Amino acid sequence: MSWSMSLTSFPSRIQTHPTIHLLRPIKPTISSPPKFPNLPTIRSVQGNFDHSPITPAKTRWETMLETAASLYPLYVTAGAVVACLKPSTFAWFVKRGPASYSLSLGFIMLAMGLTLELRDLLNLFVQRPFSILFGCAAQYTIMPAFGAIISKSLGLSPALSVGLILLGCCPGGTASNVVTLIARGDVPLSIVMTVCTTLGAVFLTPLLTKILAGTYVPVDAVKLSISTLQVVVAPILLGSYLQRTFPAAVKFVLPSAPLFAVLASSLLACSVFSENVVRFKSSIIGASLASDLSPVLCAKAILSGELGVIILSVFLLHFAGFFVGYLSAAIGGFREPQRRAISIEVGMQNSSLGVVLATSHFTSPMVAVPPAMSAVIMNIMGSSLGFFWRFINPSDSKDSPKVDDK
Repeated sequence: MSWSMSLTSFPSRIQTHPTIHLLRPIKPTISSPPKFPNLPTIRSVQGNFDHSPITPAKTRWETMLETAASLYPLYVTAGAVVACLKPSTFAWFVKRGPASYSLSLGFIMLAMGLTLELRDLLNLFVQRPFSILFGCAAQYTIMPAFGAIISKSLGLSPALSVGLILLGCCPGGTASNVVTLIARGDVPLSIVMTVCTTLGAVFLTPLLTKILAGTYVPVDAVKLSISTLQVVVAPILLGSYLQRTFPAAVKFVLPSAPLFAVLASSLLACSVFSENVVRFKSSIIGASLASDLSPVLCAKAILSGELGVIILSVFLLHFAGFFVGYLSAAIGGFREPQRRAISIEVGMQNSSLGVVLATSHFTSPMVAVPPAMSAVIMNIMGSSLGFFWRFINPSDSKDSPKVDDK
């Protein structure tokens, strides 16, 4: 999982020059430009992202690390299974919370900062402000609104309602960049949206959470802002500073940074899930006994209980993000790669931030359950959508309106 990218532009076509004949006058003729049948067609990266800049070939070790980092959904799913079967596995990490949670998220954001060149991202923001602002606005309107709507519609308890709303108010997750790459979407747009929504989370996440969840429990927006600044923005800026100041050292550790970030995120989500698994186990065992061990009836009884309601609410929240995010981008007239990037960015949240804020600022442990559950459900949904889109050429929809930033 790498967030770094060269944002250079290529010429869109080969320039030809008129032939100048010397020594003898001739009649002016109109000649066709020379043909180069063996040269590849090169498109402008600024206008079309079908072709990426030429990058140095990766070593076998770097390819292995990148492949291992892309298995994030597998890690978090396996960790959730372990948390169900033996919750004590994560006891050493849980006992040190919430400090261990904050340090883990800080490490994840530091890894992200090491891969970012803020100068290139700033240049891209200047070149394409409309698409970036549109995507960020969609992120902080669609998900918070549906978090409040779904929690109200399903009649969630106050603690779970706050957790779902807090999840909806979080910025985009870093895994969205990898999923956008798989889906053949606009990766630079996804990267800049992640950075901008993450920096904006210092103010918008606490403010929106207070507005939408303040009716359930008291929300201290100032403390939420300080925590977000400490565990998100500061590590990103530190990572970018280290990249610029110690490029050789960063280049050495950079290939392994995404994998460690993925493992830290999986550990964080599964640890929070293991805290509440005892409560869920009682309902699961009761449902199994009441249904005479029939698999279908057992699953139905489990999903109709509290665990099922949590799973359904998180699933609906992310589904709304993917679907409405894509729909809004289509109505806005964006190209298919931009639609996919905005859809994935809106639908995939930084669930790790939700876990840290929930465990640090709310007394009920149930507030952290929706963000922890999201780490499993969101990545399965996002990865599935990415693989589905991978087999659909984004350039097929030629008749759709197109919005280009100038």
